[in-house]
Amino acid sequence: MDKKESKKKDFFKKLLSPYRMVVINEETFEERVQYRITKLSIILGSIFTATSIAGIIYLFIAYTPLKEYIPGYDSSELRKKAVQNLFITDSLITLYNQNLQYLNAVKAVLNEEILLENPELPEQNLQSDNQERISFVSTVPEDSLLRAFVSQQDKYNPELRSSIAKIEPLLLPPALGPISQQFNLEEEHYAVDIVLKKNTPIKAILEGRVIFAEWTAQTGHVIIVEHNKGILSVYKHNSSLSKKQGDVVQGGEVIALAGNTGDFSTGFHLHFELWIDGYPMDPEKFFNFSSE
Repeated sequence: MDKKESKKKDFFKKLLSPYRMVVINEETFEERVQYRITKLSIILGSIFTATSIAGIIYLFIAYTPLKEYIPGYDSSELRKKAVQNLFITDSLITLYNQNLQYLNAVKAVLNEEILLENPELPEQNLQSDNQERISFVSTVPEDSLLRAFVSQQDKYNPELRSSIAKIEPLLLPPALGPISQQFNLEEEHYAVDIVLKKNTPIKAILEGRVIFAEWTAQTGHVIIVEHNKGILSVYKHNSSLSKKQGDVVQGGEVIALAGNTGDFSTGFHLHFELWIDGYPMDPEKFFNFSSE
């Protein structure tokens, strides 16, 4: 016990033993400054200095933009940007899906396909004038349900007819000439073929925006114009196009020149289609193509 106590006393005595630190001019050996210190004061001073430096570094990092460069640091600003990017990504995905759906619809028009199942089509559009329901369950064109739809083609539903009636007086024929092949759903010919001379001007039927203006192997130079009321007008086998995708056109404005382009063309003519709400319509019910 005495030895332990003596060691403790010696330890504290050494900690408290005074030392003198003197600063001497190296050339003149003149004493400039002197300090009286102990080992304990050196230890406490070192701890205080280290703590002060650590505190200053913490404050400097915590309250300056320097913290953004620390790996793994998750600031509120970074979280805000991450949430914003998430919303932007979600919006882009939604926009992509909408554009994909839209392009599929344009592709269907180009391929002259009828989509019998249309979830967005109003229920009234699936009824005849005598209010008999027509069920579009099968997607096979030869199905009797399609024939039922064809039989009602001449009888547009009142809601669709009223919306078209408002703009029907504004519709202008794309060109005038004899009809070489009429609209026929059963034969999957969703257009009228108008015999024309080479480079006859083809005009827009109504104000709208060009959504497609390209060359296809089967139908040559094709231009599609989107109008109000869910109307699409399609012009195929042109010799050249005078409008490009995204252009706004007025009714009666020249958009192409008649031609004989594409593998499916059998002579100089205009293959003209009229689509309303995703369904092909007989253009002769809306236009008089006679030049007389």
